[in-house]
Amino acid sequence: MKNKILMLLVSIAVSFATAGQNTSTLKGRVVDSKGNPVSGVAIYNAMNNQPLASTAYNGNFEIKTMEGDQLLIEASEGYRKEVTVTDLSQELTITMDLSTSLVDIGFGIERELALSTAAVSRTDIEDIDKRSALNLGNSLFGNVLGLTSLQNSDVVWGTPAWFNIRGLQTLSDNNILVLVDGFERPINTLTLEEVESVSALRDAAAVALYGYRGVNGILSVKTKRGKIDRREVKVSYDHAFTSQTRLPEFANAYKYAGALNEALANDGLPARYNQNELNAFREGTYPYLYADVNWLDEVFRDHGASNMYNISFRGGGTRMRYFTSANLQTNSGFINENNFVDDYSTQMKFSKLNLRTNLDMDLTNTTKMQVNLQGMLSEFNRPGLGSDNLMNKLYTVPSAAYPIQTYDGFWGGNSIWGTNMNPVALVQSRGFSKGHNRALYADAKLTQDLSALVEGLSASVRVGYDNFAAYWEGSIKDYQWASDAVDLSSGIPMDTSRVQGGNIGKLNYSSSLDYQTRHFNFVGNVDYKKSLGEHDLFASFIYSTEKKTQKDRYNTNFRQNFAGYLNYIYKNKYIADMALVYSGSNRLAPKHKYAFSPTLSAAWVASREEFIQNIAFIDFLKFRTSVGLINADFIPANDYWSQNFGGGNGYPLGNNAAWYNGTQEYYLPTENIKNERALKYNFGIDASFFKDVNFTGDIFFERRDNIFVSGYYTVSAVLGNYPSFANEGVVNSHGFELGASIHKKVNDFSYNLGGKFTMAKSKIKEQLEEEKPYEYLRSTGKPVGQLFGLEAVGFFIDENDILNSPAQEFSTVRPGDIKYKDQNGDGVINDYDVVAIGYNSSIPEIYFSFDLGAEWKGIGISASFQGVGNYSKMLMTPSVYKPLIDNTTISNHYYENRWTPETAGTAKYPRLTTLDNDNNYRNNTVWLADASYLKLRHCEIYYKFPAQELSKWKINNARLYVRGVDLLTFDKIDIADPESTGIAFPLTRSVHVGLALGF
Repeated sequence: MKNKILMLLVSIAVSFATAGQNTSTLKGRVVDSKGNPVSGVAIYNAMNNQPLASTAYNGNFEIKTMEGDQLLIEASEGYRKEVTVTDLSQELTITMDLSTSLVDIGFGIERELALSTAAVSRTDIEDIDKRSALNLGNSLFGNVLGLTSLQNSDVVWGTPAWFNIRGLQTLSDNNILVLVDGFERPINTLTLEEVESVSALRDAAAVALYGYRGVNGILSVKTKRGKIDRREVKVSYDHAFTSQTRLPEFANAYKYAGALNEALANDGLPARYNQNELNAFREGTYPYLYADVNWLDEVFRDHGASNMYNISFRGGGTRMRYFTSANLQTNSGFINENNFVDDYSTQMKFSKLNLRTNLDMDLTNTTKMQVNLQGMLSEFNRPGLGSDNLMNKLYTVPSAAYPIQTYDGFWGGNSIWGTNMNPVALVQSRGFSKGHNRALYADAKLTQDLSALVEGLSASVRVGYDNFAAYWEGSIKDYQWASDAVDLSSGIPMDTSRVQGGNIGKLNYSSSLDYQTRHFNFVGNVDYKKSLGEHDLFASFIYSTEKKTQKDRYNTNFRQNFAGYLNYIYKNKYIADMALVYSGSNRLAPKHKYAFSPTLSAAWVASREEFIQNIAFIDFLKFRTSVGLINADFIPANDYWSQNFGGGNGYPLGNNAAWYNGTQEYYLPTENIKNERALKYNFGIDASFFKDVNFTGDIFFERRDNIFVSGYYTVSAVLGNYPSFANEGVVNSHGFELGASIHKKVNDFSYNLGGKFTMAKSKIKEQLEEEKPYEYLRSTGKPVGQLFGLEAVGFFIDENDILNSPAQEFSTVRPGDIKYKDQNGDGVINDYDVVAIGYNSSIPEIYFSFDLGAEWKGIGISASFQGVGNYSKMLMTPSVYKPLIDNTTISNHYYENRWTPETAGTAKYPRLTTLDNDNNYRNNTVWLADASYLKLRHCEIYYKFPAQELSKWKINNARLYVRGVDLLTFDKIDIADPESTGIAFPLTRSVHVGLALGF
């Protein structure tokens, strides 16, 4: 009791002493690392967390304070800094630089980068929003250090990028976890206007708290929040002119007919077309009988367009802050519609509406609440059915197959390319289908300060509910097709005969619920924070659980985590973290559903040492390291721990000989089960030099073991059954990441340069691979995904060359077929001559980017390049590289580079053939391509209108820009984009014109 009375008297004395001191007005300004003012920044008294002021639009603020006070500066953009008041007579400039950026390691735990031990790379929206992409995923090419982002080729509503962090680390699942405001959510539903920052969580210290889900790395997105004492309105519009790139060029009818005759001759078969027919193709004499159709030109138009409209509201007061946005996108594709269809559209078009509201509310001085709501509605339209596979037909049907329509109005078709094969008919007379996607993403968090019970104690509860549904509806019909065949042997059409098929159809409507998922999340935290002189301690206990239910049965996943996190800081420069996580998943076998994952990490802020503070050019320097064991819940198959049964052969039973399906054993139950796990090591450095240069570097190593692999080669074939899986796979991976940037401003001129580089390699250490007679045949010891194939040494010149070369056992060879190297010298070419070739075709080992920009008096230019290295593709796309087989067409590229006796010394590709050729069309170095590339991802010219002129119209800022997206690609493939080498809708380039206004 006496102690309490004494403490009360001391407090009163301190209060009177403080009141007696003189406070003065301190003027200050908050700017970002580029010198731009930051508005809506909250300024608190760091000792009692009481709000003092917020910055105006120009970044300025005024507060009453005194020398020695500690100020806490917090920006809603994700920056935090503590500043000591030392001189009240001078204006205080506070720079929110690299060291002040917040690192989010999960579940509301944030650290200034200066005090973080985790490998987390972050980029802000101003660096991302340069591509005018329809979703966030397609804006991250080269923007986030350590994140490999590859472009996907598909219809515009189905083209989110494919992500990877630190390469191929396992033989199972290499997909990363994508988080939006801490919850797993799809990135392609997000628009750029609602995003504040994007981070890649790369090492064990960064992903530890997410348990099973974080083992491959995490991409974390934070959306915008409100600002204190601000009222901001932003309006923008973007219009794009789009075009398709690198469409294949297929041979015209005359060239195709000649190529087909040549292929048949090579196969020892009679010619398909006589000279009169070849002349008819060349001269176009009988277009309804001997057609010459460029199907790509007929189906696609030269241009498309997209529009983006956005409005957002941001602001609030000390009790409530808000961010609200509405975004509408429309896109029309490249289908060449015409007058055949009057009552509906077959254009490949897309529209999406995004609505978001984020609220932060101080219900009381000790109770805070967050509410996040996002709604999304989208609709797409396409000709016919997706299963019609329009692009496949465009790569299949030759220009000489038949006319678009016969002279009497039937769609072209014949016995070879008949029903649903005419590409123009598919886009003009097959009807249409529509898809509707609807999504609601909602969460709420309640935080209670419990300092009244225990000083520094707080607790929070967060609940999230997501619902996504995809609906399909279609009005589909059939069409009639026909074609006429004639005898042209005399030069004049004779004996005309017609082939006809299909049906006269009317639109038939149908609909379905294609996909639905419901996702529930719950997170509970109890946090404790304590400062004792030079010692700072933070501890958190976290419980999280999720339930994800998909359409149909047996598709519900449960996970839960029990996590303890401890952070200790000494003298604000020595940091140690520990995370202990106990995770569970219903995907795993009974008695093996839970696993324990510990992580330790540390950091040293060297720049806060006296002997470094005297080095003028070092602004910030931190070293960090981490080691952690992270478990995964990857499985090889459902119920892998049980005996698996599947469909067997059918049996006729009964007098009517009805067939009944049988059942057979599949995989035997897996025993000695263990969880796949990753032992991760990381060493990194974060630094700033010369006030303007930022640098980040990391070296990493990971050992992934207990990977499920097949036990096929561990048992005798006498078993007569599929063997069980085994946790025996082991993969080692390692690499490094480097990032650097410089931003310099001199009066009205500023410029910036930056670059990022990642190399990630892997090696399979164990996978229960069968014993092989030659070491070079084994994929063990090679990188994950390593391509294997035969090493080509040329083409057979003639029969004598074939007789004097090692016998090739894959199929009968002829002059012009590929000749292979005999790797083992046994005089025979077979599967024992397969060797490692190239790299993998999934993820490049090298990923890099660099960007530059300059601005003078509001006029600016910026550009970013992104590239990859150590990346391979196998080029065997039908018709383009594998022509005429299975009644396909032929590309001009192949035709001009094929083997003939006259081009034997210069040919790139083997002879033409119409037959399946197991010798030529297997993995080999002829089809191996170096898929390395360098792309100009964006180039922009912009103008920022003068503030003094805008103020007359009550406009705070205005920006007009013209930008190009994916304008140039430098690579070695040339006729196809290295990110899309197969049968797919081509990638696009675009030019955008946009205007953004801020009020």
